[in-house]
Parts: sequence; C-alpha cells; structure tokens
Amino acid sequence: MSETQYHQVIRDLSDRLVNAQRPIRILDALKWSSTIQKDFFANGFKKMPAVDTAYYQNNPLKFDPEQKIAEFDQIERDIRRELGQLNPVGAIMQRMCREYSTVVELIKARGTPSFTRFSHQLYGSSADAFYAGAPTLKDLAVLVSNTLAYIQKQAGTDQDVKRYTSEEAVVLLGNRLNEYFSEKNEKEATIRVKLSDDIVADAAAGAEVIKLRREAMFSERDIRVLEVHEGWVHLGTTMNGLSQPICTFLSKGPPSSTITQEGLAIIMEIFTFSSHPIRMQALTDRVTAIDMVEQGANFIEVFDFFREQALSDEESYTRTTRIFRGSTPTNGPFTKDLVYNKGFILIYNYIRLAIQNGLLSQIPLLFLGKTTLEDLHVLNDLVEEGIVVPPKYIPSQFNDLAGLSAWMCYSLFLNRLDLKRLAIEYKGIL
Repeated sequence: MSETQYHQVIRDLSDRLVNAQRPIRILDALKWSSTIQKDFFANGFKKMPAVDTAYYQNNPLKFDPEQKIAEFDQIERDIRRELGQLNPVGAIMQRMCREYSTVVELIKARGTPSFTRFSHQLYGSSADAFYAGAPTLKDLAVLVSNTLAYIQKQAGTDQDVKRYTSEEAVVLLGNRLNEYFSEKNEKEATIRVKLSDDIVADAAAGAEVIKLRREAMFSERDIRVLEVHEGWVHLGTTMNGLSQPICTFLSKGPPSSTITQEGLAIIMEIFTFSSHPIRMQALTDRVTAIDMVEQGANFIEVFDFFREQALSDEESYTRTTRIFRGSTPTNGPFTKDLVYNKGFILIYNYIRLAIQNGLLSQIPLLFLGKTTLEDLHVLNDLVEEGIVVPPKYIPSQFNDLAGLSAWMCYSLFLNRLDLKRLAIEYKGIL
C-alpha cells in the first residue's frame, strides 16, 4: 500500500466515525422541558419534578440505539481489518468507537439507575482519586470553597457589573473573536455569535458559532471569559480539527475529550486573568452538589443547597437541573460537570511534567482538535509523519513556550513548600 493509499484509508475510516456520531446529541437527549420548571415553581419548590423513565421515552431519539452501537462495532472491526490492531491512529479511532457506544448506552439508560453508572464511566465521580492516596475532587471543592469564602466580597470590580444585554454582548464578543481568528489565520474569518432561546447556560459553543441566552445579562468579565473559554479554546480547537486533511475525527470529540477541552478552557481563563472567585465558586459548587447526589441527596435538597449560596430561584433550578438531567429527581447524578475541575488539574499537571521532561513541542498540540491527554504523544508522532497538521489557532500564552516554561518551572518548586509551615513563618507579616 502506497503512502497516498494509506492516508486515504485513514481518511475514509475517520469520516465514517465522524458521520456515525453526528446524530448523537447528549444534552438534547437528556434535557428537561420548560414545563417541568413551571410546575416545580408553581408547587413552591416542595414537589419533586415529574421526571421518570416514561418522560424520557416521550422524547424520542433521532437514531436507533441498537443500530448505532452495531454501526460503531462495525467501524471498529473495519479499523482493525484495514489498519491492524496496533496502528496508532487506528488505536485512537477504536477507542472512540467504544466510547461512543458507551454514550449511546448512557442515553438508552435515561431515567434508570444504570444512567449514573454509564456517566461514571464517561466522566468520573467526585470521589475519584488522581493517584493512590491523592485528594479527590470533593476534597478540592472543600478546600477551594473555604478559601473563596474569605475573598469573594473583596475581589469584585466594575468589570463584574452585568451591564450588557445579550444583544450588546453578541456584538462585542463577535468583534473580538473575528479579530482573534483573522489575526491568527492572516485572512478574514467570520465567527458567528448569535442569540438563542433553547440553551440552559448563559452561553454554549458549537461548530463555528457561540450561542448566548437571550434573557441573560453580561458583565465585561463575562464577555472576556466567553472570549477565551468558548472562543479561543472550544471554537479554536473545532476549527483546528476541521482543518485536518486526514484525521477528520479530531473535529469531533467523545466525553474523554470534553475533560481535556473544559480543563484547557479553565486554564486559559486563569492564564489570562479572566476568571474570578464567583466563577470558581460556581465550578466547585457543582462538584459539591454531585457529591451530595452520589451520597443520596435528591433534587429538592440540591436545589436548597444552591439557594443557600445566595443564588436566585431560577439560577438554583438551572444548576440543579444540570446535575439531574438524564436521571430522575431521586436517582444518581449526571456527572459531566466534574470535567471542569478534573480537566484543569489533569492538564495543569501535564504541562508541568511536560516542561520538566523537556517535551515542550507536545504542549501546543492540546489545541490540535478534540484531543485527549493520552493521545498527545501519538499525535506528536503523527505531526512529524505529516498525517496530522499542526494547529492554526493557538493562544499566545501557549505559543510563547519560553514564558510558559518560566511560569511552570517556578510552580514545580513552589509546590514543594509547606503552606501550613509558611503560614506560621508569615504570621507576623500577615
């Protein structure tokens, strides 16, 4: 087989994988209708939302689950047959086939006790350890929440005032992203930012488009977070993936890539000083709430937890629904909201270790497409072979590997210091 034929085989299998996953829309399959919220509010927050297995069965899927699983199984067999069991590109695509099959199983299990089991397989649990004896995500939530309690009221600025309507935010964000992508690609780029009535969060990123919820209000900091989080990371990696001439699967990602994506987005918020204590508190509250449900809490108990954080009734409902969507008000959680903190920790430590081991060239590959940490060393080899092209859109913080290395080199040392001991030494100063 010639090199051209080999590349075409990879491209054909990759395209099949992309097409097979196309009708699978996890959040669309799991979402609750607006009538559920209206009824919950009408009952004074005292009656559980009317969501059970039958509720999800009345929300038909756009594909047959059994046929879809069989399709992924066939693609996986064809990958082994045409590329071999140990081919590095084939190994990535085979794993993606298996993961997408698990996604279909998750969707099939809507409203049943098995739903959370599949969610744990895909996104993890709040009790998962990063290594033997390490703190867990719920330990992180406690530590960060305790720290933020001291600083939240002292850290607000005029940038946090929600003065922009969604219409104004669309214009501001669109202009900034068009400037960013045009500059990076040295040609005109049109990034669409539009209003939406069908999203739960204030914003959501798709392929070359960011949706802003029509009724939301935005601060200057909110818009900056959307710029770097949704724009530089989510849109940037989508466009880098779409630029791949052979490995087109890099434009679409299963849940394992979501962990990398959201972790990278949170790192960009921090590297650009765009984030703030209230946002960090929101992310850690999600971990706490998921842990509550894993320990047996129901919808109303989690809703009350969010209200205790001084959130509005509407925001408390939205955040609670994120954790119970796909499940029922008394069953286990949908654990996707763990990926922000989990991804941040995994990627931050990956960058530190890559620098410590002199593997700087692999770090920008985080922006190559919808990647996973496990695949970066393989993707690095594929770039050298010409099967994968380097990313076009990389934020300056990751293009300047010298500056990034200096930052991380100091962090390697700082993490060896005992903060409790330093607090004693600094007591007189503080």
